[in-house]
Amino acid sequence: MKIRGDRECQSCGTRWSYYDTGSVECPQCGSLRSVGVDDRKEHTASAVSLDLTDVRDRIDDAPLSEVTADAAERCREYVRQQGFIEAGDLRPLDDTYLAALELAHTALELDRSMRIADDEEYYVLELLRGADQGERPGPSTVPESMRAARGLAYASAVADYHDELRTYLEDDPDELARDVLGSLREHRKRVDALDGDVSLADSEALIGAAQAVGHYLDEDDESALAQARHHLDNLDPDA
Repeated sequence: MKIRGDRECQSCGTRWSYYDTGSVECPQCGSLRSVGVDDRKEHTASAVSLDLTDVRDRIDDAPLSEVTADAAERCREYVRQQGFIEAGDLRPLDDTYLAALELAHTALELDRSMRIADDEEYYVLELLRGADQGERPGPSTVPESMRAARGLAYASAVADYHDELRTYLEDDPDELARDVLGSLREHRKRVDALDGDVSLADSEALIGAAQAVGHYLDEDDESALAQARHHLDNLDPDA
């Protein structure tokens, strides 16, 4: 959606940035009557942040599955509100977004489990402790029972980012990037079709490819596009 993010209140004259506050309400007088004073820019990002502090505080007092379910709901809300284009500029696909989706998918897996194994508990605790800090567990920490959950989470993240990249390209076309995005989409669909049942290396490569395309578009770094192609080549089931 294209908006004029720099606002001026028609009641008191205060200027503020919708890009920073995410609100059309004047921060000075509370009026909802304002006008845009800049050019329209694509904007899908949100000022919302992920905070799991109070959920973590319950870890010692409530069943882990219950705590994880509550954290997952908060993560899903965060993902629903988040976007990757801020005032016309592209944001990276960051680890907070990835960890939030991973926590949401992990909660579903725990809900289907009869019991939580030790390695699963450690992994879930790592997610709870790091998701809102921009930290996600390394591949070596992911239990075999959670491999598909990570695969699905990352496929979902790539689908979201892919859509945002396509939107970004509407104003700044790049055929090389579009070609790579087409390949990325096919690989992502394959992971979805397999219900996330791919290797952890494939999950990382899928994310790496999406992040590299974003970096290429944001920084005009051709080596990043080559890196994206390399990640996708490693994902080719026929390679």
